[in-house]
Amino acid sequence: MNVLITGASRGIGAAIARQLAAPGRSLVLNYLQNADAADAVAAEVRARGAEARLVQGDVRSEADLARLAASFDEVHVLVHNAAIGVLKPYDKIRTSQWDLTLESSLRPFWLLTKLCRFAEGASVIGLSSMGSQRHVPGYAAMGAAKAGMEALTRQLAVELAPRVRVNTVCGGVIRTDALRYFPDQGAQMLAIAEKLTPLGRPGEPEDLAKIVDLLVDPRSYWLTGQVLVADGGMSLR
Repeated sequence: MNVLITGASRGIGAAIARQLAAPGRSLVLNYLQNADAADAVAAEVRARGAEARLVQGDVRSEADLARLAASFDEVHVLVHNAAIGVLKPYDKIRTSQWDLTLESSLRPFWLLTKLCRFAEGASVIGLSSMGSQRHVPGYAAMGAAKAGMEALTRQLAVELAPRVRVNTVCGGVIRTDALRYFPDQGAQMLAIAEKLTPLGRPGEPEDLAKIVDLLVDPRSYWLTGQVLVADGGMSLR
């Protein structure tokens, strides 16, 4: 099985790489800058019996995406996790920051799906967040990008069927380094999640990685075009 993961050097992407690592699988791990972190993830993947290759590249660059897509003759699993964005009120966002956000989340989801050569029965999986569906302060640009990914999931699922399945995992409050970009380094968000999540805690990267693993499993064949909300039940409140 050939697996391609964007943004695989830390956080949710790294957790997905570890979860999908198994003997007989070959993983290509994309990263932008942190080579040391990417090396560490690759070492963990190899320790679990899978092959691992690192491909440095900016998902905003079509040339880099084409190089990434060419890593395999055929792709069985594509996971688009990479995201760079701005957290500001809508009227404080510069045009360049808006473009940066959409060009790192939404556009690569479309382009990589177009550029990869998929095996029969392949699975494409996007990573979204609840800011796509609900108001989160400062999340206008990123929320728009993630909502676009969710809409694109439905379009691609029809256009690529029956050969390829397309789904997106929409996470709630996940304890990652990305929280440091929120006010109080996300402390308020974590406190709210602790209080309101029926399952009793915020999410961990491994929680989403396990959902991705479920979507990769052939037994999930009848799932396509879906946005799976994985938030411990927090959105119910």
